[in-house]
Amino acid sequence: MPTLWTIGYERLPPDALVAELEAAGVERVIDVRVRPQSRRPGMSKTKLGIRLGEHGIAYESRRTLGTPPEIRPLYKSGAVRQGADAFRAHLEQTAAEELDALAAELTVPDAPRTALLCLEAEPAHCHRRVVAEQLRERAPELRVVDL
Repeated sequence: MPTLWTIGYERLPPDALVAELEAAGVERVIDVRVRPQSRRPGMSKTKLGIRLGEHGIAYESRRTLGTPPEIRPLYKSGAVRQGADAFRAHLEQTAAEELDALAAELTVPDAPRTALLCLEAEPAHCHRRVVAEQLRERAPELRVVDL
């Protein structure tokens, strides 16, 4: 069964993040932050990509799968359902083809074991849950595991 992992680094220092990914056998991380920058040392795009690469994990930034600035306040204020609904509509309007392609890619037999990454520790309060749901809509056989 094809599997997609998700992880948020909010409570994880870089070494712990890598350890979680390695323990799950993840081979590729798709960073779904609109701005893959961080105040946390080692979690910005370049440094994170280098660190993951040192452990044999490929890194990709997919900003188009990130939460746009106008939707982010809904999540931050605790209006998670409204944020998720708005983000789902945004994704389908702006990134439907990318989601189609990614869903197809994740379900081929030799697909790299992939995790979606962003900041939020709690997957139920995060836009990456919506990305995973939209991928499952396209590929119902896809199993989603939150790390």
